[in-house]
Amino acid sequence: MQNIMESNTTNSAANEGKMAMSQPRIMLHLEGLAVLVGLIALYANISGDWLLFIVLLFVPDISMVGYLANKSVGATVYNIGHFVGLPLALAGIGIAMNQSMPVAIALIWMAHIALDRAVGYGFKYPTDFKATHMHRA
Repeated sequence: MQNIMESNTTNSAANEGKMAMSQPRIMLHLEGLAVLVGLIALYANISGDWLLFIVLLFVPDISMVGYLANKSVGATVYNIGHFVGLPLALAGIGIAMNQSMPVAIALIWMAHIALDRAVGYGFKYPTDFKATHMHRA
């Protein structure tokens, strides 16, 4: 009986490795890429400053500073910085106030999040930096 259980455990681990790029995971990557392309098109449509885009694109990664405290704080701060609701709210405020800068910043922020999703980064679990909603480490 134990050999059967060990065999099943081994097979599960082998299957998990084979399923690393399962259909849902591939779709999440493609979705991130599609959103990134759409956001870049929107940014071009508002005639955004491309130097600003390049300078601000990786600013949300400053949220990794939370990991200096511990994994739990790090995951929370990182996830807040990579939550699409915040830049969407910023874009809404910019639109409501008829101000283009908040909209431009929001599009750049969302482009960063989409880029992260396209390459496989997601919301962090407090157990490990590499454990995300897109890939459990």
